[in-house]
Amino acid sequence: MRDYIVTAIVFGLLPFILKKPHVGILAWSWLSYMNPHRLAWGFAYSFPFALIVAITTLISILFSKERKRIPMSGLTVLWILFLVWMSITTLFALSNYAPIQYEKVMKIQLFAFLTIMLINSKEKLNALIWVIVLSIGYYGIKGGIFTIRTLGNFRVWGPPGTFISDNNELALSTVMIMPLLYYLMQQASKLWVKMGMIGCMILMAASVIGSYSRGSFLAVGVMGIYLWWKTPNKIVSGITVIMLAVLVFSFMPAKWFERMDTIVNYEDDGSAMGRLDAWEMTINLANDRITGGGLSAWGRTLNRMYSDNPDSWDSNRSAHSIYFGVLGEHGWIGLLLFVSILIVAWRTARWIIREAKDIPDLKWLLDLTKLIQVSLLVYLVGGSFYSLAYFDLPWHIVSMLIIGKMLIKKHKEESTQVTT
Repeated sequence: MRDYIVTAIVFGLLPFILKKPHVGILAWSWLSYMNPHRLAWGFAYSFPFALIVAITTLISILFSKERKRIPMSGLTVLWILFLVWMSITTLFALSNYAPIQYEKVMKIQLFAFLTIMLINSKEKLNALIWVIVLSIGYYGIKGGIFTIRTLGNFRVWGPPGTFISDNNELALSTVMIMPLLYYLMQQASKLWVKMGMIGCMILMAASVIGSYSRGSFLAVGVMGIYLWWKTPNKIVSGITVIMLAVLVFSFMPAKWFERMDTIVNYEDDGSAMGRLDAWEMTINLANDRITGGGLSAWGRTLNRMYSDNPDSWDSNRSAHSIYFGVLGEHGWIGLLLFVSILIVAWRTARWIIREAKDIPDLKWLLDLTKLIQVSLLVYLVGGSFYSLAYFDLPWHIVSMLIIGKMLIKKHKEESTQVTT
């Protein structure tokens, strides 16, 4: 039955995509984040729904009369340069799997660029945020219920065969969408909707804790400190956070606390030490090759060539870090471009906040950007421990900032025309 439901929804959306190409962005995002076909176990499990949506969207763009252009800015230019450099490093890649990974990454990047081209209004941007939050939030809410029901004795995992299949990646993604859910709550007018969203955030927090993810636990801590620092009533908010933390942690089993204890005593944890070995390996690789190892530059042979501790390596290990992952695959130039994108994205958010604060019609954008900053901060911290450099979500966050800047410029141009 699930196979037929997913198929009916996707094919039912195709006429709407042909009429309005931005619907294709929403459909692609739903398929990419939620992977609804992975919840079916028949023909739909491996059916190429994303490819069908992608082709339909591109056809719609070709024949649509809507104005379509990529908003150019320093952030957009850096993004393009990073993709160009990634293409160069793929030509000199050491892994035979690099072209396969390159194709996968470029599909994500193509739709990220189509996002900044087609999502050009408040309504469309809010629709995209809803799709992202509901798609990932489904697993966060489900994981929260599972954590409470099992009293945290089992880990929460994501959908198989996806970017967020691992407990760590799902946890970090869940933390990243929580600020976006809070933004949607701010926009809601009905009390029951707001209360429902608060309940969803509590379940998502329980899911993150139930994932046993140490990096996401640190990211939650940083997010909490940042929000506490920004809130005007620090005493009340601080007491509230402490009470919630005590309530949540009170039912977690002893093995959860033992897992979190390895954050401090990392020398006794094989996983943590493996990460340090991997980071040293990527530095050695980047120092030896200006283009790095290229995409998928991981494997027993390559790892033994560049690792300071080759006997500790297995064939499936990766950098487990957005920074060291990019360094190993694209060298120091690639890392410089990647970090520059993140820095300029943060500066773009500050620019939007500064420009929008005195425009009443753009208060929604001001609220959104402040919370996008929180999501970006979570990614900067949590991403230090996970291989999510090519995941859709951080690039969608960058896209939202480019769109926000474009909307401010558009509003000012329209205001100037009305005045004259």
